[in-house]
Amino acid sequence: MIKTANILNKKARFDYEILETYSAGIVLTGTEIKSIRLGKANITESFCEFNDDGELFAINTSIEEYAFGNQFNHKARSERKLLLNKRELKTLEKNVDTKGLTIVPLRLFTNEKGLAKLEIGLCRGKKTYDKRESLKEQDTKRDIDRIKKSF
Repeated sequence: MIKTANILNKKARFDYEILETYSAGIVLTGTEIKSIRLGKANITESFCEFNDDGELFAINTSIEEYAFGNQFNHKARSERKLLLNKRELKTLEKNVDTKGLTIVPLRLFTNEKGLAKLEIGLCRGKKTYDKRESLKEQDTKRDIDRIKKSF
């Protein structure tokens, strides 16, 4: 049985307003997928960029070295290519260039086949007052849940 991994980027949902989400495959080596399955990855500081050829890369994604790896172990921080359809890549690149939006990794997970996928979001940055509003909404929701629980 394949162990499933689910690594979230909670900071992205607080800092950005997510407009669209896409599920992208990642080009990985053998020791990288083993580390992901063990849950030894971090995507909080990462972002996505297009190179000159129109390919999408996840930058600053941290996948710890595999403990049982040998001299062929991977580097912890490196650029990792993301796999999407051409149509999706073109729309993402157009939106990033024209509208000033950004692409942020939201979740790193393994699917039922054991393949690593990265859920990315086309996002717009929140202002500080938007962040305060989201904190107020969380507080009121928490208070309402407490009141419901007491009854």
